[in-house]
Amino acid sequence: MIMLATGLIVAYGYILEFFMAWYGGNPYDKFLVWNRIHGPYRWCYAGLIVANIVIPQVLWIKKVRTNTSWLFLISLDVLIGMWLERFVIVVISLHRDFLTSSWGMYYPTQWDWYTYVGSIGFFFACMLLFLRILPMISIFEMRTLLPEAEVKAE
Repeated sequence: MIMLATGLIVAYGYILEFFMAWYGGNPYDKFLVWNRIHGPYRWCYAGLIVANIVIPQVLWIKKVRTNTSWLFLISLDVLIGMWLERFVIVVISLHRDFLTSSWGMYYPTQWDWYTYVGSIGFFFACMLLFLRILPMISIFEMRTLLPEAEVKAE
């Protein structure tokens, strides 16, 4: 239900972005929206809309909502859509500048890939440190240590 609500909130945000570009009358905002829909990265923006708005709407169906496999696949789809949203924010917003001489396509370098892989490694290192410093303790085992605990012998 949270993914469904979040998908609707994201849809509202994108509709509001289109409306503000149209209603504001700023030609730069209008071009930004037009470039996202019709520019060279339109596949990325279309994938973002499908992944974050359209596919989560199948959660209105109770059979899909209660099936763990479908929920896992939809959550992976939303994860990809969120990555595409970050890509749209950074790359598409910056590849067309005010000067046409600075227009260009984005091609990742080896350092971009190293940064990406390093950030994933940093996340896993922090997660493993967290698990090491704060291990999981069973509440049942801790309850037996308290002097006022009434533990029934089996």
